[in-house]
Amino acid sequence: MTSQLHELCFDAHDPPRLARFWAHLLGRETAADGVTVLPRQEPEFPIRFLLTHEAKTGPNQIHLHLTSTSPEDQQAIVARALELGGHHLDVGQTPEEGHIVLADTEGNELCVIEPGNSYLAGCGFLGELACDGTQEVGYFWSAALGWPLVWDQEEETAIQSPAGGTKIAWGGPPVRPKTRRNRMHFHLAPSVRGSRDAELDRLLSLGATRLPSSSDAPGGMLMADPDGNEFCLLPDDADDADDAVEAGGAGDGSP
Repeated sequence: MTSQLHELCFDAHDPPRLARFWAHLLGRETAADGVTVLPRQEPEFPIRFLLTHEAKTGPNQIHLHLTSTSPEDQQAIVARALELGGHHLDVGQTPEEGHIVLADTEGNELCVIEPGNSYLAGCGFLGELACDGTQEVGYFWSAALGWPLVWDQEEETAIQSPAGGTKIAWGGPPVRPKTRRNRMHFHLAPSVRGSRDAELDRLLSLGATRLPSSSDAPGGMLMADPDGNEFCLLPDDADDADDAVEAGGAGDGSP
């Protein structure tokens, strides 16, 4: 038994606008709710944008890596991001580095990776969720999702669905101290209907912790991974899970 990655959630000041940015950039459609970017096919996952009133301070714990197929394609992706309201971002990268660092309309960091990057070959356009985190948390998420480790060197780890697609990677030390709730977090759903209590126990045994409940996520269990990154274990029923997610977007953007 494992959890399924139900969706990646972004806190946003203007969820519909940020959803439109990412839908157009990724070449995907938005759902009827206007705040969910839908997958085109398996193993892609939805991306949902939840309202927050908190200001963004410092780099996100997760940023997205987009792949390119040629120098011209890389420049076209950058141009499309800029046209949609994104901007270039200086994070200390050098001119010799092949990737291009950008930010979306709310300052969330992303990179357009140079063509020919063998590490992300075959991962699709959304090649990677690059996370700040320890080796331990990479092992935790591998076990939580049932995704095998595809990289484990010098305390850097990466996992990928058995079906392929986007990798999730953790850069190892030094890890930035966590001082506030992350602007991006995962929503998980039990892979077997009616098994949420058992899945909760399993996640706790792997090193997760329960967080205080929130009225903004009815039915969802707020948790944290071994690095303290928030995530939510949703109800067993998919419809109830979607209701909980929508409710989680009200107010302060809690997962």
